[in-house]
Amino acid sequence: MPFINEILKHKSLSIVGMEKNTGKTECLNYIIGRLRDSGTKIAITSIGIDGESVDQVTSTHKPEIEIYPGTMFVTSENHYRTRKITSEILNISKQSTSLGRLVTARAKSQGKLIFSGPTNTMWIKDIIGEVKDFGSELTIIDGALSRKSLGSPSVTECMILSTGAAVSHDYKELTRKTKFVYSLINIEEYESPASDKLLNIDRGIWAIDDNNEIHDLGIDSTLLLENKKDKLFEYGNTIFASGIVTDKVLNLLRMQKEIQNTTLIVKDFTRIFVTPESLYSYLSKGGKIKVLLRTKLIAVCVNPTSPSGYVMNSEKITAELSEALNIPVYDIFKEKEKRTNNFKS
Repeated sequence: MPFINEILKHKSLSIVGMEKNTGKTECLNYIIGRLRDSGTKIAITSIGIDGESVDQVTSTHKPEIEIYPGTMFVTSENHYRTRKITSEILNISKQSTSLGRLVTARAKSQGKLIFSGPTNTMWIKDIIGEVKDFGSELTIIDGALSRKSLGSPSVTECMILSTGAAVSHDYKELTRKTKFVYSLINIEEYESPASDKLLNIDRGIWAIDDNNEIHDLGIDSTLLLENKKDKLFEYGNTIFASGIVTDKVLNLLRMQKEIQNTTLIVKDFTRIFVTPESLYSYLSKGGKIKVLLRTKLIAVCVNPTSPSGYVMNSEKITAELSEALNIPVYDIFKEKEKRTNNFKS
């Protein structure tokens, strides 16, 4: 598959699903297998938990993640103990998650593994640096699009997005929703001397003045903006929201007289939970939105089968998405079939 060559140009990759059951784990397994053939030394971890055989929310079957000898991986102590492989421990973190400290190890045999990795963006960055020191040439992050996640897949150099019939059975609606996420991934990066400081802020609404000084506006959450909107432009028109941004936030900003000079900064696209209508309305009024972390989307993978068993036409949906996004789109299941048939012949 052509995007394998594109992946090898980068040092870190995230794979993110728009919804559950869009084929993210199948895509991850396919890439792991292909990279094994390339001889590239890889490391794998996850934002949240992945690799379970049964989804804890939907109770549906999930493909397990399979790794090979030589693969480095990072998972919690709890899930390291349940591994179905032999491995050597390289490091144990001082920080802990709810599932214990993180174990960095190297697989000595082939087998299945449940991943539960770093819980925030800066920790993900540290992990990428750590496994590189142990010899990894490419770190793969099993990503997440969730209000509950504090870790960003945008910290990686490149990304693959998985979508499919689980998002919508309607071709136009699936294309529309995927295109909107694509537009969020491509939001312009905010470049400023203040960027690193902002990345380390985990709470509240802040302002950045013309001298790149950061000011705490005393607003603990975007949920409190309505009652404290008079404070918003006290230090200028560049505002940083450390948490999520919703329709309510954009609609409130859109009604302010300063809107044409307003720039809203968020950590990354996964913090934006808005409808296309709210975003386009905000932008049409002159408001701007930028991100601290921006990654390169190199491909989209499609699962044409929904959890209910409905099957979309693979050729049609990949063609429509490819035309709408102007990037490569693949049915990962068909690619696996082709590869299997080639081996048999």
